[in-house]
Amino acid sequence: MTQVPDFVSLNGPDNVGKTTHLVRLAERWNGFQPLGAVHEHDPEAWARVAVGDYARWWFETSTTVELTEMLLVGHARRAAAREEGRTGLLDRGLPMLLAVAAATCVVKDGLAVGEAFKTVMGITGSRAAAHETSILLLPSLDAERSCAMTSAREGRPWTGIYPAYQKSLHAVLLHQTEHGAYNTVVDCEDRSLDDVHSDVLDRLGLSPLTDGGP
Repeated sequence: MTQVPDFVSLNGPDNVGKTTHLVRLAERWNGFQPLGAVHEHDPEAWARVAVGDYARWWFETSTTVELTEMLLVGHARRAAAREEGRTGLLDRGLPMLLAVAAATCVVKDGLAVGEAFKTVMGITGSRAAAHETSILLLPSLDAERSCAMTSAREGRPWTGIYPAYQKSLHAVLLHQTEHGAYNTVVDCEDRSLDDVHSDVLDRLGLSPLTDGGP
């Protein structure tokens, strides 16, 4: 890594391999600090909304402001947990959290992708972002094919509003790539897990042939 960032985030839709690659990164260098997902750093708030029907709260009763704020608060607390001198590994960084909020806004409020994203960015405002190297993993650069691939990997059918949400999420992610929201995008289509991981290492300036860190 030519310059060690405060955070490295792996982003992408369900079943693209984020967790697997984060584990492999953590295993190769003790300077990486796994920080997980935002809900792990604000458990009481997420537990409250999960009481009863969590999906109903997420997709029906919560407002876009409420959901976006919860994601941002969890992200800030997660960032604060980073130990000085280490690089935090994030399961979904800030750009991905904004994508999640925007995709939810699309299906819940009936907005177009661009309008939903603009709404979420308006809520986010000028809050400072830490030095994060964000890598987006996409099953395919074609939104429809990408969504079909992640759905097939689930092992069981997505039901209710979730298929529409996933379709919107893939559209939002592609919208973000067009506007440079991620430091780098990795096309995972027709590639092995090892090949994708080698690409992740390369984008971070790490050699697959050496161990011990940047």
